[in-house]
Amino acid sequence: MIELVTYIGMGVVAGLLAGLLGVGGGIVIVPMLTFTFALQHLPQEHIQHLALGTSLATIIFTSISSLRAHHAKGAVNWPIVRQITPGILVGTFSGSWFAASLSGNFLKGFFILFTFFVAWQMLSDSAPKASRQVPGRAGLFGTGTFIGCISSLVGIGGGSMSVPFLVWCNLHARVAIGTSAAIGFPIALSGAIGYVANGLHAPGLPPNCLGYIYLPALAGIAVTSYLTAPFGAKLAHYLPVSKLKKGFAFLLIATGLKMLYGIL
Repeated sequence: MIELVTYIGMGVVAGLLAGLLGVGGGIVIVPMLTFTFALQHLPQEHIQHLALGTSLATIIFTSISSLRAHHAKGAVNWPIVRQITPGILVGTFSGSWFAASLSGNFLKGFFILFTFFVAWQMLSDSAPKASRQVPGRAGLFGTGTFIGCISSLVGIGGGSMSVPFLVWCNLHARVAIGTSAAIGFPIALSGAIGYVANGLHAPGLPPNCLGYIYLPALAGIAVTSYLTAPFGAKLAHYLPVSKLKKGFAFLLIATGLKMLYGIL
C-alpha cells in the first residue's frame, strides 16, 4: 500500500511537470523509482534498468495528455514534430538497446551527470541570436537522434534538451514547451518498446515485470500523471515559467547529490 501511494504521488508530480515545464517528469521519476525499488528489495542489478524503462513507459501517457492540452492552446509546432520524429525514433530505440548492455551503476552515474547538466542549463540565461532559426530536415534528424539516444539512457521524455534547443532556435518559450511535450511521445514509445524487448529474457527479474517495465509502478504513475498533465499545461500559460525552472534546477542539484552520495 505504501508503494502504491508513492507511485500515485509520483504521477501527480510527473504530470504537473510535464505540462508546466515540458520535461516529461522522468528527471524526477527515475530517482524516486530507484529509491522505491531499493526499499522493495528488488534485484540490485536490475533496479536502474527498471527505473529507466518504467519511467519511459509512464511518459507515454503523460505526453499524450500534455500534448493534447498544449495543442488546444495552439502551442504545438507540428511541422517540427513531424520532421524531428524519425531521428527521435532511431536514437531512442538504439539507445535503449545500448543501455541494456551497461551496468546499473554506470547508468546511475550517467543520470547524475545529466541532472547536473540540466540544472546548469536551467540556471543559465543565455539568449539565442535573433537570426537563429530551426534547422532543416537533416539538422532536425540529427538533433532528434541525439536527443532520443540520451533520453533513453536517462529515462526521460527529452524536454530538458528539446525545450532549450527550440528556444535557442527562437521559438516562443510556451510553443517550445508544447512542441517538446509532443516530441516526448515518440521518445517514450520507442524507448519503452526497446526496454521491453531487451528485458524479456533478462534473468532474475522480479514478478509483475514486462521486460524492464515494472507494471505496478506504471499503473500507479500513468493514471495520475495523465490526469494532472492538463493542469500543468494550463499553469504554464499563467505562471512565470522561467522562475519556476530555476527553483526546479536547485531541486535537481539536491537530487543528484543525494544519488551521488548513495553511490559513494
